[in-house]
Amino acid sequence: MKTLRFFSCHLRLWLLVGLLPLLAACSTLHFSPAPTLERQAPWVVLPFANHTETPLAGARAESIAAALLRAQGVAQIRRPPAAAQQEALFDAGTQQQQEQALNWARQQGVRYALTGAVDEWRYKVGVDGEPAVGLTLEIIDVATGQTLWSGAGGQSGWSRQALAVVARDLINELLVGGLAAAR
Repeated sequence: MKTLRFFSCHLRLWLLVGLLPLLAACSTLHFSPAPTLERQAPWVVLPFANHTETPLAGARAESIAAALLRAQGVAQIRRPPAAAQQEALFDAGTQQQQEQALNWARQQGVRYALTGAVDEWRYKVGVDGEPAVGLTLEIIDVATGQTLWSGAGGQSGWSRQALAVVARDLINELLVGGLAAAR
């Protein structure tokens, strides 16, 4: 009986030690219920706002989101012309740029727009330097300008993990939630 308790106690300890790495890379997600969207409708990826001190973080997240949107089965993805896209290193994705890109999308007959804002995009200061990403995403009805879905999340990774990998995982989790009811 003592042997059984000994193994049971050690098993619990090993399980706890085994779960610690999983807890080290954590994420937090919040999003509204998924609307019924048409994957085959034309989509546009609008400029992402960059609220960080990292140059072009919005453009990086925008690029990842466009690729993941296609991976989620959205076939028709358009990009606004260069004049409506981000041009500045830090102050990109302004309201004026958003409106220009949205007007362009209306003229093109686009049905849905994906946009977002990056709030954190960095490696944390310290010995390990873990990557950390925080962002929001929105799916907009282009015709009305109404926000159909929104989600926000933050995720940090392990010290040897790439920032782009953490961003990809976070954006993917958010998009899965936003496209859950898409047909």
